[in-house]
Amino acid sequence: MANVELIMPKMGESIMEATILTWLKKPGDKIEQDESVLEVATDKVDTEVPSTHAGTLVEVLAKEGEVVKVGKAIAIISTDATVAANNGTPAVAPTTQVKPVEGTSPVSNGHAVTNTITHTDFKNTNRFYSPLVKNIAKEEGVAVAELENIAGSGLEGRVTKKDILEFVANKKLGKTLAQPATVTTSATPKTSAPSVAHTPLVQASISANDEIIEMDRMRKMIAERMVDSKRTSPHVTSFVEADVTSIVYWRNKWKNEFQKREGDALTFTPIFIEAVAMAIKDFPMINVQVDGDRIIKKKDINIGMAVALPSGNLIVPVIRNADQYNITGLAKIVNDLAKRARENKLKPDELTGGTFTVSNVGSFGNVMGTPIIMQPQVGIIALGAVQKKPAVIETPYGDSIAIRHKMFLSHSYDHRVVDGALGGSVVRRVADYLEKFDFNRSI
Repeated sequence: MANVELIMPKMGESIMEATILTWLKKPGDKIEQDESVLEVATDKVDTEVPSTHAGTLVEVLAKEGEVVKVGKAIAIISTDATVAANNGTPAVAPTTQVKPVEGTSPVSNGHAVTNTITHTDFKNTNRFYSPLVKNIAKEEGVAVAELENIAGSGLEGRVTKKDILEFVANKKLGKTLAQPATVTTSATPKTSAPSVAHTPLVQASISANDEIIEMDRMRKMIAERMVDSKRTSPHVTSFVEADVTSIVYWRNKWKNEFQKREGDALTFTPIFIEAVAMAIKDFPMINVQVDGDRIIKKKDINIGMAVALPSGNLIVPVIRNADQYNITGLAKIVNDLAKRARENKLKPDELTGGTFTVSNVGSFGNVMGTPIIMQPQVGIIALGAVQKKPAVIETPYGDSIAIRHKMFLSHSYDHRVVDGALGGSVVRRVADYLEKFDFNRSI
C-alpha cells in the first residue's frame, strides 16, 4: 500500500493560495483519478480540485474554511483501496512524506492538530485591512495584535502597503514602532472598543420589519475591491455621445446569417470591444499600470468584460490580445466567456491579466454610468443603451433632422497618471471608430 499527498494545485499565474469551501469526499471514500475531491475558492473564481490518483481518501489535512497556499498538501490518498473492516475506517500505512499544514502540529496518532491561536486571524478585529496588507502580514509573520498598533497613514487611519513594509523592516532591525498587545491563548477572544476611525459615520437603523441579509463571499470581495479602488485612484469620468446608426443597421443585416453559420448570437459587445482595442493602440499610455512611482506600460491589450451573474454579483473575464481578433473571433469569445461566467465554469487564468475594462451598462437600460476602475488598471469604459433620437444631419443641401441611433460612452480613468486630455481623447476616439463603422463590411 502506498500513500500519496494531494497537493493544492496551481490555478493561475497570480493565484498563490485558496480557501477550502467544501470537501466532496470524506475519509474512507474511494476516489477515481481526476474525480473531484473538494471545492476551493480563490480571489478570482470558485473551482473543484480533482484527484491526481485513484484510491482511498485516508486523511484530510485542511479543514473547510482554511486558507492553504499553492503547493501544500491538503489530503492523503492511499493508492491501495484496502479499507479496514472496523467502522469503515481506512487502513493507514506510513506515508512517504506528510507535510503538515501551516499552523498545525503533529501528535502521536498521526493527525494534525490546529493551533488554538492563529496570529493572522482577522475575524476578531474591527479594523479594516486590505487583502494586500493581510497577505503581507501572513507572509512576514506579523500578528494581528501588532497590526492593531500600527498607526496607518491611509484614509481614516488605515494601514497601507508602505506602513506594513516599514513596520516589517524596523522589526527586522530590532526596532519597534509600538508595543504589540499580548496575544491571549484563551478560547474567548479579547474584546476591545472599536476604533472610532473605522466605525461607520452613520450607524444603520434596524426596525422590526427589516430583513438582514449577510453578504456572500463574492459580494464581500467586490465591496472590498471597490473601496480599495476609490481609495487608491482619484477617479475622473469623461462622457461622449456616439452615433451608432451604421452599426445597428449592419448588425440587423448580418445577425441571422451569423447565427446560422456560427451558431452564436451577434451582439453589439464585440463591435464595441473592437473599437476600444483600436483606440488603445492609438493611445498606448492608457494601457498602463501604476506601481508606486513607476508606470508600467503594457504591450498586450487584454480587455476585461464585466458580466452580471444570476446572483446579482459581477465578474470580469479577460479577452487576451483583443486587438488581434476580427468581429467573428471576438463574438465567439465574448459569448463563450459570458456563458461560462454565468455557469461558474471560468478558469482562474481567464480572470487575470486585464489591462483595460469595458462594462455594458446599456444592457440594463442605463444611458450612462460612472464605472469604478479595476485595479491596477487605469481606465474603464461604460457603454450606455442605444436609443433612437432626433438629430441634426449635415448634408450638401443643408441641415436636416433625422432619427438616429445614439449611445453614451463613459470613461473613468486614474487621474494620477491619466490627465483629462488623454482620458477624453481615448473615449472620443472610441466614438469616432463607432461612427465611422463601415456598413458595407462583410463578416
